[in-house]
Amino acid sequence: MTNPHTPPTEELAALRQRYRLERERRVRPDGTRQYRGADAEFGYYAADPYTEGTAGRDPLRDRVDVAVVGGGFGGILAGARLRRQGVARVRIIEKGGDFGGTWYWNRYPGIHCDIESHVYLPMLDETGYVPEWKYAPGEEIRRHAVRIAEASGLYADALFSTAVTSLSWDEEARAWAVTTDRGDAFRATYVITATGTLSEPKLPGIPGIEDFAGHTFHTSRWDYAYTGGTPDGGLTGLADKRVGVVGTGATGVQVVPKLAEDAGHLYVFQRTPSSVDVRANRRTTARDVGAGRPGWARERRDNFLRIVSGETAGQDGEQDLVSDQWTASAGLLEKLLPSFRRQGDRAAFEAAYEAADAAKMNEIRARVERIVTDPDTAEKLKPWYRYACKRPTFSDAYLEAFNRGNVTLVDTADTHGIERVTEHGVVVGGTEYALDCLVFATGFSVGVSGIHSGQLPVHGRDGVQLLHALAKEGPRSLHGFTSNGFPNLIRLGAMQSASSVNFTHVLDEHAVHAAALVAAAEAAGAVIEPSRAAEDAWIAALAEDAPDHEWFHAECTPGYYNGEGRGRPNGPIAYPHGAAAFHELLRRWREESLDGILRPAASAQA
Repeated sequence: MTNPHTPPTEELAALRQRYRLERERRVRPDGTRQYRGADAEFGYYAADPYTEGTAGRDPLRDRVDVAVVGGGFGGILAGARLRRQGVARVRIIEKGGDFGGTWYWNRYPGIHCDIESHVYLPMLDETGYVPEWKYAPGEEIRRHAVRIAEASGLYADALFSTAVTSLSWDEEARAWAVTTDRGDAFRATYVITATGTLSEPKLPGIPGIEDFAGHTFHTSRWDYAYTGGTPDGGLTGLADKRVGVVGTGATGVQVVPKLAEDAGHLYVFQRTPSSVDVRANRRTTARDVGAGRPGWARERRDNFLRIVSGETAGQDGEQDLVSDQWTASAGLLEKLLPSFRRQGDRAAFEAAYEAADAAKMNEIRARVERIVTDPDTAEKLKPWYRYACKRPTFSDAYLEAFNRGNVTLVDTADTHGIERVTEHGVVVGGTEYALDCLVFATGFSVGVSGIHSGQLPVHGRDGVQLLHALAKEGPRSLHGFTSNGFPNLIRLGAMQSASSVNFTHVLDEHAVHAAALVAAAEAAGAVIEPSRAAEDAWIAALAEDAPDHEWFHAECTPGYYNGEGRGRPNGPIAYPHGAAAFHELLRRWREESLDGILRPAASAQA
């Protein structure tokens, strides 16, 4: 693992100490409580700026085959795969005014995907679409979501600008009673929840945030009426404005360069710098990605998944089809995406892993020093933590923005974040920065859906609420999808399954699995429900090879990967061998054991 940036062995201890010191500068005693939801008096932060008014309609009282909660890629893919299984009535209920999920809400300037579009955009083989860019802009991604929905006939039964308010199992009707905030009260034989991991915008719980008299909004509800312009830039409304942006994660890294181009003056409030690697975005052609042959997209995304899951050792030098910074640094993702890399001499692996990690982070810090001309600003932009502590970011414009005379970096590490907001601006270190506009690039509450927050109560057999069951016994499921006591309820997501940096690939595999479950239940005239014994066996399988990464994340700088410095959740929550292996496990299970989850209605509660 020779690398010119690799510190000698004697320097690694000093580097560990630097990481610990930088962590302590940023960790806060309130952990995740430092954020607040965009609800109650802050509900306007979550309002829909893209749909003018809500079209009137009569409440629905009918019955559908499947109700899908959520119209992002998870819900769209579930609907599309169900349609391909011959399911007639699929109703998707979505809070936004159209399909797209995260890509409906996120339309901020500079928005692009950080995963190559040819592996990120699902169903390219089925729709015949070839992305125009290596890393697609947000609007291209949103339009592709619409393309899949249109091709699958999902608009006919869809309910937009509608939120599900309750799900209750009706044993006699063998169906779920679904209610919404639009007065709907219909039934669905099956329910699939696809509420996503990035659906609830969060705000910093800064004292005085409600007192700010200037203009303010969250990046997931960008106010172009105020800023002017489009996601491509041209924010002419900010020409004479003092703009502050809070948040320097994946969103901040993309939006800062566009704000820097057009704002009168931009203040970037940073607690922890992101690691910012080369992006090298460019236009692509069908020939570039081999799109002329059948199955090209599946081949490419499977190749990417195997590489980032660390499964290429047995592939005899498999070609890297994507060849970007994700695949180049795949060996450093082990602490986020457990895989077969963990086999062998653990001590030797950890030593080699730490050396490779140090080399990569030294390379990223050297890039900061090379690009940013002001030494003091460059030092504040250097990330002092391990590579897998925060989601890596990629940009060829972010670091360069700090060389502009109208951009000021305000580091808040020593005050553990912004001290307070006043009527006129933001206070850090006793200094007030006067602002006309304050933009929150603070992201979403990761993994917090309506089910987990209690906003969407789910009552299964005998009125048992899913949230209470989770609180009492912890997560219980088979493969993360289905649970005993909640017949015909299928949950898409990462709980007790497996994830990847390319989450749409995961969602598509989940959608295929969900559709297969529904099709099998329909053919057998049965309900979908695992036994308690099946759940116990799956929980045991997760625990058997669960890696111990708690120590690693406890050493990390605060962020959403480690509960803002409070460590990861206790107990196994993910399949320990990676997403590629998990998808193969599901395929084998569908071929060999799917009938075991199908139960006659009379015995489904056993």
